[in-house]
Amino acid sequence: MLRAVIVGLDGSPESQAAAEWAAREAQLRDLPLTLASVLEHAPEPVVQVPLLGSETRQHWIDRIPREYAEGLRLRHPGVNVGVRRLSGRPGELLPRRAQDDEALLVLGSRGLSGLAGFLVGSVAMAALAHAGQPVILVRAGEQAVDEHLMDPAGIPTTATPYRPVVLGLDTGHPHDAVIEFAFEAAAHRSTSLRVVHMNPDRRPSAGLAGMLRPFARVFPQVAIVDEARSGGAAQHLIAASQDASLLVVGRRTHRTPIGPRVGPVTHSVLHRAASPVAVVPHH
Repeated sequence: MLRAVIVGLDGSPESQAAAEWAAREAQLRDLPLTLASVLEHAPEPVVQVPLLGSETRQHWIDRIPREYAEGLRLRHPGVNVGVRRLSGRPGELLPRRAQDDEALLVLGSRGLSGLAGFLVGSVAMAALAHAGQPVILVRAGEQAVDEHLMDPAGIPTTATPYRPVVLGLDTGHPHDAVIEFAFEAAAHRSTSLRVVHMNPDRRPSAGLAGMLRPFARVFPQVAIVDEARSGGAAQHLIAASQDASLLVVGRRTHRTPIGPRVGPVTHSVLHRAASPVAVVPHH
């Protein structure tokens, strides 16, 4: 059970978009929000602004989150916004803090110029690989209206219903944590859940119905759309993200000889999805 939302903030446009998304999510879930800034003692500072030295960097990392928190409180009344300053490696420290606080971790990622998708940096990839809690990647430029359907005149607005939540489900190795997170996200948004899974016959699967039934009983308000597909999973999930408020995928937490890693489907989705992506770890 999630008890908080944490977002990594470094002042970049992508982290600011992530902070706004995190505030909206905190409001939907009625959870407190923490803006976490990390001072990394390294030759190349993490923050993407001109810096003169360690004293300037420390001043910046104290000031920016505090000012941004004040703005979030104004734009999202009712959300309990706090600030936390950390010191260490952000790719390891942020997921560890999320684990300790039982929190959803939100990170920003640059959009690919001229294309729908992400440019996933080393901090985000390290955080994904080490995280024991769900991680959301939000691209720069993401806005609240992007999560909603157009109005009848084709004008973006937050007054219309949310777009569906898309769940990429491996029916050969399903995991409850991934399915439950997707249902919860759809329920909080009062929207449907599109379940994209690979099935060469492209027919509704009786086995899928059995996998989803326990969660459908808990979340009866969530309409389920069974989308059987053939071919590569990544391309279908990327296509589905074009009309999604959130795309949910899983990540197996087993270690390889080269350390923790993100699987090929999730890796591809992260770089090309049009919507925010939730990566839910499981054993």
